[in-house]
Amino acid sequence: MIKDLADLGLVKLQKGRKESWFIPTKLATNLSVSLTDSSSRKQGFVVVETNFRMYAYSSSKLHCEILRLFARVEYQLPNLIVGAITKESLYNAFENGISAEQIVTFLQQNAHPRVAEKLPSVPENVTDQIRLWETDLNRVEMTPAHFYDEFPSRDVFEAASDFARMHNGLLWEDAKKMRMVVKAEIHMLMREHLRGQNK
Repeated sequence: MIKDLADLGLVKLQKGRKESWFIPTKLATNLSVSLTDSSSRKQGFVVVETNFRMYAYSSSKLHCEILRLFARVEYQLPNLIVGAITKESLYNAFENGISAEQIVTFLQQNAHPRVAEKLPSVPENVTDQIRLWETDLNRVEMTPAHFYDEFPSRDVFEAASDFARMHNGLLWEDAKKMRMVVKAEIHMLMREHLRGQNK
């Protein structure tokens, strides 16, 4: 049955070394909770506190599984799911392709009627922290590169630096010590250029 749901685009299958699991897609979440009709506000079920504790008044297994995607579910009663939004649970969500904006939107659109009347329906410190943790995870970008140093003269270094800049491949340079880092994609062009300079 899960395979059929995956074929319909309702779940995304994930495989690990020992076990497999599935993640509901955005389509599934939109189908499970109507986001367009006005009664959806009345059917909201999530309360998020400023201390990142989360209470979901629902008996739906789907709601519980959706919440598990980005929160640590601590226990589940017949009509109450209690959990917490943690850095680790959010990192797992981000690694599975769920964005901070999707999580914040889900929490806002599914806010319990009592908190939905207030603005904001999800505490600002929680939404800000969710966004900060996402940017924290994405702040370093790996770029394949090559390091060049020991240029025979300042003229050769400056010509190489200009060449790399012209090909949009210069990542870093230290003009004082005549060192530079260029993108790996222009490495062969750079080698040819340097060979031409040494002749």
